[in-house]
Amino acid sequence: MNQPRKWIRVTHCHNIPLREGRAVKAGNHEVAIFNLGDRFLAIDNRCPHGGGPLSEGIVSGPTVVCPLHAWKVNLETGSVTSPGNTRPCLATFSTRVENGVVSIEVPIESATNEDVPADCIAHGGVASWLTSSRLANG
Repeated sequence: MNQPRKWIRVTHCHNIPLREGRAVKAGNHEVAIFNLGDRFLAIDNRCPHGGGPLSEGIVSGPTVVCPLHAWKVNLETGSVTSPGNTRPCLATFSTRVENGVVSIEVPIESATNEDVPADCIAHGGVASWLTSSRLANG
């Protein structure tokens, strides 16, 4: 059964440096958003192995290496590529950029009105930064 979804504005593109990720809280989802230069990709921010924060991993092509135990996750499919596993095991989220702002698509039940820090877009929106110290340095 397909769940209704909603687009939420997250941040300006320049807040996510090239080949890096940032974590945001969108309703009840913790999402890692990565800047690959030609596009942004979003995935659950929790490695399926040890729960490591993928947003803090090293980006290599369309993959990220978990900072805890070096598991490699494909950002396009949500599958673990090292150690070998081709089954998707992490949720991925559609992204889009409009007027220099990155948005992600989440299930409607996740899109609740929460307070949004000044660094985060969407006046009265639904996303909030989890890694504000990295954001301030980026």
